[in-house]
Amino acid sequence: MSITAKELAKLLNLSEAAVSMALNHKPGVSTQTRKKVIEAAKEHDFDFSKIKETSLSTSPHGMIQFIIYRKNGAVVSDTPFFSQLSEGIDAGCKEACYYLNISYLYEEDDIPAKVSEMVRLGCRGILLLGTEMAEEDFKPFLNLPVPVVVVDTCFENRSTDCVIIDNVQGAFFAANYLIRKRKTQPGYLKSSYPIKNFEQRSDGFYQAVRKNGMSVSNSKVHKLSPSMDGSYADMAAILKQGETPADCYFADNDLIAAGAIKALKEYGYRVPQDVAVIGFDNMPLCTFLDPPLTTIHVPKQYMGMMAAKRMAELIHTKSSYPVKVEISTTLVLRKST
Repeated sequence: MSITAKELAKLLNLSEAAVSMALNHKPGVSTQTRKKVIEAAKEHDFDFSKIKETSLSTSPHGMIQFIIYRKNGAVVSDTPFFSQLSEGIDAGCKEACYYLNISYLYEEDDIPAKVSEMVRLGCRGILLLGTEMAEEDFKPFLNLPVPVVVVDTCFENRSTDCVIIDNVQGAFFAANYLIRKRKTQPGYLKSSYPIKNFEQRSDGFYQAVRKNGMSVSNSKVHKLSPSMDGSYADMAAILKQGETPADCYFADNDLIAAGAIKALKEYGYRVPQDVAVIGFDNMPLCTFLDPPLTTIHVPKQYMGMMAAKRMAELIHTKSSYPVKVEISTTLVLRKST
């Protein structure tokens, strides 16, 4: 006899709400808890079809599939950035009376087969997190019988709806602020992983450098892993070799900035007196760093809600004119500059 969700919650000493979120792949529980619940459910023969039936019956317009595409692992999908984005998507789907189902696809998967199965099972549309995708990775999502909205990237040579951050604008704001405040050429803590968002931030950084009459070749550039531990190790290795840091840096994301600051402080540099640092994303950790991190704010929940709203429009209107929605950013000043 199969176990019920209520019995599963009691068995794992979790709330029924937590078990429900885990089984439905909804935000609100950690990756570890989700894995624990799903593994226990499989072990005790939980009837997963009941989840779909119950959820769809309470969503009169059906189900929208949110696919998180993983390729090189440079972007961790259980960070606060993606949690807040998912919460915005979930809120937008609820407002439009759709049930949201979240799933992961990996580069090595049989992606055409898995996407076809999602469509066969009745999803009304696909929201696709394309942060780690290259243009060729999008091929399995072309010519599907359901609409697709790409989130957090766009493909210039593909005619598709997308909701993205204005990365160029945000990086320009950051670099321009550093130049005006520090009266010197800023350095660049650049992601060592080729993510399109980071490439666009690079464009914005160099636009600010050129606008202020500086040569781009004079900016110190350090390629660091886009994670806190990775950037710390990479920056520490650079400083250990005797490299003198720039007076100030723009970092591709907050995790890179945080790791670099830790390394700088260990090697005796004061932040911001000796070296100023600006990040990008405005993750919750920014306020807990010492000093608190100046960064570029991205309205992540709003971005998710806009993606869900656009999907609902496509389902109801069958629009044939793709739209690119670009979300503006703002500079948040704290004490690292």
